[in-house]
Amino acid sequence: MPNAKVLESKKAVVEQLTGKIQESTAVVFIDYKGISVAQDTELRKQFREAGVEYSVVKNTLTNFAAKNAGYDFSKVLNGTTAMASTTGDPIAPARIVAEFAKKNKLKTLGIKGGIVEGSVLSGEQLTGFSELPSKNALVASVLGTFLAPISSLAFVLDQIRMQKDGSAAAAE
Repeated sequence: MPNAKVLESKKAVVEQLTGKIQESTAVVFIDYKGISVAQDTELRKQFREAGVEYSVVKNTLTNFAAKNAGYDFSKVLNGTTAMASTTGDPIAPARIVAEFAKKNKLKTLGIKGGIVEGSVLSGEQLTGFSELPSKNALVASVLGTFLAPISSLAFVLDQIRMQKDGSAAAAE
């Protein structure tokens, strides 16, 4: 039986992880096996820039925290596991991992599973999500689609005005 001080520190870690899982828009569990220190540093930098918190914690503590939050990841939390969580763009953690693995040709770096906005997803589903553009890019695309007819109308009206101005100048 571990001493009381160790047990209390582990309980505090579980409580902290439970809160993080509950507050996050996305939590992604990553298998980071085979990644070098330099690559890990670069990956952490990309996570920081995107507002994603990345940490390596014990699988048993993470599993307790996930169960406290209402999820069961006992089949996913084995081996080398890191957790990336965010309260921002829910696709960011999966996209960063997938792009990093592809850019560095890392076949061992992969997504084990996770949660996106309360839904439990497999590693394959999260990898599929990682190919989607960011939320801001999707909003910009939709707004561009809405603005296209208005922009076309403005262009046509401007051309008509220019032709009238040109024919009026030629008549003088």
